[in-house]
Amino acid sequence: MMDIFSLAQCAGYCTFVFGILACWQKNDRYFKIIITFTRVSYAVHFFLLDNPSACVISLIIGLRSLLAAYTRSLLVMTLMLVLSIVAGWFLSREAFNWIPVIATCIATVAFFRMNAIPMRITLLSCSLLWLVNNIMSGSVGGTLLEVTLAVVNIITILRMLREAKKIKLEIQKT
Repeated sequence: MMDIFSLAQCAGYCTFVFGILACWQKNDRYFKIIITFTRVSYAVHFFLLDNPSACVISLIIGLRSLLAAYTRSLLVMTLMLVLSIVAGWFLSREAFNWIPVIATCIATVAFFRMNAIPMRITLLSCSLLWLVNNIMSGSVGGTLLEVTLAVVNIITILRMLREAKKIKLEIQKT
């Protein structure tokens, strides 16, 4: 039986809080910086759950998020993609361990090449991949996080769409 108050699960709950704070952000830079903290917390969580692939990928995501907050460099993006795939190659023990690697590669392209609503829609698909990984890893906090992130992400996308529509209407009035 799983202890929902184990150290591993408590680390997952901390990740949950950081993740909600991140997805509530409309500012891309703040979003990416808070994702950095979220992923470091996730790395601790997956380390304690004995999922080395998800642990290392979470650290790579944290680094990627921090770098993407300050650059959109194609070279940096490519290096992060290669690093993610190499980590997956060496650390994946089972087929499902590739799920976070795939999600990370998709999100890496989103972080470096997209912004605002398109980035968040792409990241929503990545949340669904992480949801599958978390269920298969036995991560209570991570599962709750990804479900909640999907909902908060959808709400933020709707807020951004509403704001863009409002701005467009104001421009048309002038």
